[in-house]
Amino acid sequence: MKRVIFMTIVALISMGVYAQNATKARQILDKTASIVNNKDGASASFKISGESTGTVSGTIAIKGNKFRATTPEASVWYNGKTQWTYMKDNEEVNVSNPTEAQQAKMNPYTFITLYKKGYTLGMTNVKGNYQIHLTAQNKSRAIQEMYITVNSKTYLPTTVKMKTKGKWTTVAISNFKAVKQSDASFTFNSKDFPEAEVIDLR
Repeated sequence: MKRVIFMTIVALISMGVYAQNATKARQILDKTASIVNNKDGASASFKISGESTGTVSGTIAIKGNKFRATTPEASVWYNGKTQWTYMKDNEEVNVSNPTEAQQAKMNPYTFITLYKKGYTLGMTNVKGNYQIHLTAQNKSRAIQEMYITVNSKTYLPTTVKMKTKGKWTTVAISNFKAVKQSDASFTFNSKDFPEAEVIDLR
């Protein structure tokens, strides 16, 4: 009987600690999201590495759920619904409505809304910074797991690591700056690429 009581107490304490941990993780991401989600927009540098992507570096501009990413090989515009991907080597523009996972691979800041619904949160301290672990509650979710490393002083994310279809992709983020972005800059302008062939994949 004493053993049962002891195990029950341990379980209750563990549940309390876990709940506090999840609450702290959400508070950290809430603060990070409030900084990143600057109403006028922001810019940053990124480096993506993964089995399916290789290693790609570039810059990104964001405003709300919109983004514009530029790498040596391609440019991507997303206006909140439609995505245009311009491939420089063949002068093609692919138009699509990207999935959650596809957006996240090009825009590491997707997590600022992702964590709010459908994920279990946990937190650990890694080298003085916060590492938030997101685990999908629904096994059919495109992004099953995500690790977000947040600077404990600035509350800016430095690394986002995500698991899709059993493969990990890591995005290192640096040089975050609040910079005013026009809404029009997140939509592909065909006048700037008169020779490009537009391929609608929607």
